[in-house]
Amino acid sequence: MTITADHIRATLATYLDEHPEDKADLSLPLSLLDSGAELANRKEFRGHVTAGAVLVNEHRHVLFIHHVALDKWLTPGGHLEAEDDTLSGAALRELTEEAGIPAEAATLAGSGPVHIDVHPIPENPAKGEPDHFHVDFRFVFRTTGSELVTLQEEEVSGYTWRPIGSIADDRLRARVEALTA
Repeated sequence: MTITADHIRATLATYLDEHPEDKADLSLPLSLLDSGAELANRKEFRGHVTAGAVLVNEHRHVLFIHHVALDKWLTPGGHLEAEDDTLSGAALRELTEEAGIPAEAATLAGSGPVHIDVHPIPENPAKGEPDHFHVDFRFVFRTTGSELVTLQEEEVSGYTWRPIGSIADDRLRARVEALTA
């Protein structure tokens, strides 16, 4: 079952109940939902939803992967797939696909996303994609299986575990620290 607009809207509403200070930052997805946009469809180039996993191990280190296409160190994540039925499930699937972490080795921390980030994505002529926005729902997962990483080599060329303090986004870092303290 595909993730629905109602699920995205409900997840946003619950998130904003907990983090009302983020409402202005989420004006794009809120207005797109109000206009009937299909945010679960990656061909919606005004903006579409992605799901990310911030995996924290028993030493309070976060898994970063080196993303081949973007040539950047990022936490695992990506586009929604037709089989995804929840945003947290999509984040877990991406973690499993990109880093090979078995789903049973990762436990969702908290009840919803710890952060929702709206950021621009540059044009990709090779894929026929114009510049657009990603609305990245970021979920925190815990693991004691740091040794379980097996990379998806088509998209990922390396991995590293870094202290939570190395997360560049101040808001995300503070929320991951608080949730995993």
